[in-house]
Amino acid sequence: MEEQQNENQINIELSEEVAEGVYANLAIITHSSSEFVLDFIRVMPGIPKAKVKSRVILTPEHAKRLLTALEDNIEKFEAVNGRIKIGNDPTGGAFPITFGGPIGQA
Repeated sequence: MEEQQNENQINIELSEEVAEGVYANLAIITHSSSEFVLDFIRVMPGIPKAKVKSRVILTPEHAKRLLTALEDNIEKFEAVNGRIKIGNDPTGGAFPITFGGPIGQA
């Protein structure tokens, strides 16, 4: 029997390097009229300088789709594992964020 491939199906390749992932414990979100920029940063205790480990640039439409997908996945996670608790200030207040431009929080 011959398999028919769905016209909308996309084959996604994941290299070993990308599959390892990048640890980040802070996200800075900026935007313009045409794009959202998500910078994922690793902040280490006692080290005053933090590095951007990864940057993702999205159209506003894809940013909204990402928000919807995250909300859906968090809902499913909490249904199985319980409510995710977060503190008032995820950075501990130790990192003034002054990169300029509109800033969101993650």
